[in-house]
Amino acid sequence: MHIGLIGGIGPAATDYYYRRLIRIAADSGRDLDLTIVHADAPTLLNNLAQDNQEKQCAIYAELTKRLAAAGAENVVVTSIAGHFCIDRFAEISPLPIVDLTDALSTWLKEEGLTRVGILGTDTVMRSGMYGKLSPVDVLAPAGDGLARVHEAYVTLAKSGEPTPDLEKIFLEAGHALIAAGAEAILLGGTDLNAVFSADETAFPVVDCAGIHVDAIAEFI
Repeated sequence: MHIGLIGGIGPAATDYYYRRLIRIAADSGRDLDLTIVHADAPTLLNNLAQDNQEKQCAIYAELTKRLAAAGAENVVVTSIAGHFCIDRFAEISPLPIVDLTDALSTWLKEEGLTRVGILGTDTVMRSGMYGKLSPVDVLAPAGDGLARVHEAYVTLAKSGEPTPDLEKIFLEAGHALIAAGAEAILLGGTDLNAVFSADETAFPVVDCAGIHVDAIAEFI
């Protein structure tokens, strides 16, 4: 199947999806048929801040038309923040969507997790990833910690480059959520994969983008 990716939101996230899909295809001995189009990260973040779902969906729809013209048979938004309007986009998308929130919700239920923390943008954290992970209890950073994580994540998403100062903010927030009773921390922003490693982090993390990629890989 020809997979269509909406990339650019942000650069590190696109690279993560692309490299991981290449590896999965190689490991399975199959060719990867894929096209990527570029969306603008600052535009997405602005629309997210204003909850302007209509405007962002219009952007997605135009990009998806280009993917369909290139032969893509489905479409993937390579951004967790970019899923803020995914239900509305599904109503107008020219192609079927591989939805991260659906894949993640199924995975959490299968793993038996009941209480998790989340890091990402303000909207992702406050909404418990858009209220689509029920019945799992999703904890967001408390007090001004939420604003610090949001600002750090926006900086990371725009640059794609983690710094020691950004890493410190994310790690402190993660430890605080574990102390508050979270069984694991959801990496609620794809760019966080540049900061966290499941093998090296002092607390359990859930690679949401990795779960999404595994769902996409079923079409390879």
